[in-house]
Amino acid sequence: MDYASALGALAAERDRVVVLTAENRVPVRGLQERLGARFVDVGIAEQTLVGMSAGLALRGRIPVAHALAAFLTMRAFEFIRTDIGVGRLPVKLVGYVPGILSTANGPTHQALEDVSLMRGIPGLKVFCPADAEDLVLGLPAILADPAPWYVRYVERPSVIRHSGFEVGRAEAVRRGTDVGMLVAGALFREAHDAAAHLTARGISVRLVNVRTLKPIDEECVVATAETTRLVVTIEDHFRTGGLHSIVAEIMTRRRLRTPVTAICLEDRWFRPALLERVLENERLGGSHIAARIAIALEARDVH
Repeated sequence: MDYASALGALAAERDRVVVLTAENRVPVRGLQERLGARFVDVGIAEQTLVGMSAGLALRGRIPVAHALAAFLTMRAFEFIRTDIGVGRLPVKLVGYVPGILSTANGPTHQALEDVSLMRGIPGLKVFCPADAEDLVLGLPAILADPAPWYVRYVERPSVIRHSGFEVGRAEAVRRGTDVGMLVAGALFREAHDAAAHLTARGISVRLVNVRTLKPIDEECVVATAETTRLVVTIEDHFRTGGLHSIVAEIMTRRRLRTPVTAICLEDRWFRPALLERVLENERLGGSHIAARIAIALEARDVH
């Protein structure tokens, strides 16, 4: 079942669910006809989208608001922080084409700091699904949760059969002892491919789909650090404020000394192109990730 169908089915079961969009109808095709007055398009007006969602939440509704991730999290940031965050209203914000998924769009449309912004708001939770199946699996729990959420929308097909979803619980896909790969979001496909490359080279890989970055599965991060020689964070986000920062915070707080390597969009926006070209340009394909990890293992002389 795709995202729109899953959301429509859940909305049919729960009459408090209202779907909103800021002229961003791709993820919610067909829902206007299905939901009638419970579907609202505010046009290209992200602040209005968030303000209206907050108002609906105050009236007992569960708003699911969709907009381009860059404009939702940045143009409407104060509205999210103040209207939704302060009151901890049950608004579910869905950011479309986040990270590398903005592909051919330039820096104005590239949301590479969205997780950093959203996790900084007290009480607001963050979900970075690995693929379309993972997104649909998480949707019921997120709609049932009274907390506000930010969801990075992804429609990439799955390369594995995911296990059941639980807020704050990561999904361990492989269990190894040489390198622990912690992955958040759309690069899971490439990380999964990299794990296969590394395994073929005799490197034992622990592969984890982190899923929720807030709350994060801290015990899974700790277990990864304690059972492997190198921890690698993989995300299509700036190094600052995302998964790498979260893991570094945990490692510091828990006094863990395992080396950590970040694979991410360092401190710059990426060159616009089709997705495969972006992955090639930024060295984020599976073979590239595997090569970078192998070099990190060797360069650090991890024993």
